[in-house]
Amino acid sequence: MNAETKDVVTGGVDVGTSSIKVCVFRVDPTGEGTLLSKVVERIRRRDPRQVAEHCFELALEEAKLGKGDVEYVASTGEGHVVEFRRGHFYGMTTHARGAAYLCPGATGALDIGALHARAIRMDGRAKVLGYAMTSQCASGSGQFIENIARYLGVTVNEVGPLSLTATAPEKVSGICAVLAETDVINMVSRGISTANILKGIHQSMADRLAKLLRSAKIGGTVVLTGGLSADVGLTRAVEQAIASDKRAVGLRVVTHPDAIFAGAMGAALWGAARHRKLQARGLLPALDPSEVTT
Repeated sequence: MNAETKDVVTGGVDVGTSSIKVCVFRVDPTGEGTLLSKVVERIRRRDPRQVAEHCFELALEEAKLGKGDVEYVASTGEGHVVEFRRGHFYGMTTHARGAAYLCPGATGALDIGALHARAIRMDGRAKVLGYAMTSQCASGSGQFIENIARYLGVTVNEVGPLSLTATAPEKVSGICAVLAETDVINMVSRGISTANILKGIHQSMADRLAKLLRSAKIGGTVVLTGGLSADVGLTRAVEQAIASDKRAVGLRVVTHPDAIFAGAMGAALWGAARHRKLQARGLLPALDPSEVTT
């Protein structure tokens, strides 16, 4: 069986600001991938290099594979910490490909990470056509949610479900994280419930995200990806913001239980394509970790 007719096993490692995600795929010659394993761990105060290595080992164990079985490992995000990678892909490229895998036919991805959010417009092959991104100081990020949760005395996992129970949400400042946090402090002093504060935050974030989608000129189906795609309160608020926006006719926002892995998935799937190109040219995948593909 030659290289063009055999399956390829690849790994994708997405190094974010607060967590590392790893996926292992088996990809057939047509480019169709089968997810073999997925692992995510918070970095906390650990060395990201060690966390990446540990996550990769756990993913291999789950897939019942050894390191020698994986023909190409691609990184995304802060990929320089993945010392065992063979190539690197930019985040928008991988999130677009991961979104297309999770939701075939999607025309966009809305990646909501720890420091920023970005709306990605793409074609049917997951090629990035355009994007819009928030600034790092904006209050529409995962780090902001973590800070507020810590102040309110709840866990990040409790934020979404609590938000869904709100009855009288109050919105916060939607531009500056510092002002928004000041708003929250004032709300607590006024006796506003935790649920209503969180729902108000989600609504303010959803308004900014809806504006971001308009800026990127995305229509059709958009997949929420990134760490905050698992926040059910935020995803509900985004759905409601889009539904009430008369300028968003035909736009539909969806998510997926594995949406936090979109970057790692895209890295693994693009890695398979890169591996086949190298083999088609009679070359083995480069071992130099500085190799960058886009």
